[in-house]
Amino acid sequence: MNTPILLHELTREKARQLAPQTLLVLPVGAVEQHGPHLPVGTDFLTVEHVARGAAEQAKEEISVLVAPTLPFGSSHHHLSFGGTLSLATETYYRVLADLGESMIVSGFRSLVLINGHGGNHELIQLVARDLAIKHNVRFAAMSYWTVAWDALVAEAAHLKGHLPGHAGFYETSQIMALRPDLVVEPLPHRDGVEGSDPRSFYGPYRSEKHRFLESLDGYTDSPDQGDAERGQAYLAAVIRSLGQAFVEFHKS
Repeated sequence: MNTPILLHELTREKARQLAPQTLLVLPVGAVEQHGPHLPVGTDFLTVEHVARGAAEQAKEEISVLVAPTLPFGSSHHHLSFGGTLSLATETYYRVLADLGESMIVSGFRSLVLINGHGGNHELIQLVARDLAIKHNVRFAAMSYWTVAWDALVAEAAHLKGHLPGHAGFYETSQIMALRPDLVVEPLPHRDGVEGSDPRSFYGPYRSEKHRFLESLDGYTDSPDQGDAERGQAYLAAVIRSLGQAFVEFHKS
């Protein structure tokens, strides 16, 4: 008999029984423009896939459940393109905090927010910090590309452009592998693309520029370099890394 990993498939009695010893994972994504070639659901489709895959791996060592994915994120910087459904910074923080409180009241004491959208990155960290201060719980917040950074560099995912970028070769490769039916041809091309620094996702400081994405037509680097086979390798690397992180966090 397969061990269940999806919270929404359980009865309240089973969820209550499992909660005290179980890691509960909440995937969070976004509904936002991803250039002229990728679906607006790219982020939540991807994070849901890798979160569930990682939980399947982790359940060999720990009790783990995955909550339904929160599809909406903090995406106001994409609104001008259309096709974007966004929560303001303060609203998004409150939504995540309320969901976190709900999970805690439901009896869970080991919690993870796993993120698939760059605009959510800092906010999930604040929610995890604040709820762990308020409650006797262990709360982790992670964006999948930071957890899997070394594994993705080992797959040379940093060489053709920005990692993870936005709707560029990397995300295009993953959606080509995950949902090729949603990829629209022809894929855009951009010259003069440089790779990412393999040492880290983080630079020495954060730089923001007004309407920057509009100057890029909503995508980074060159999506036409995307490749489904490479995308499958990237997804597998992310799932392996996340599965290890789930186990490590829950056991620590």
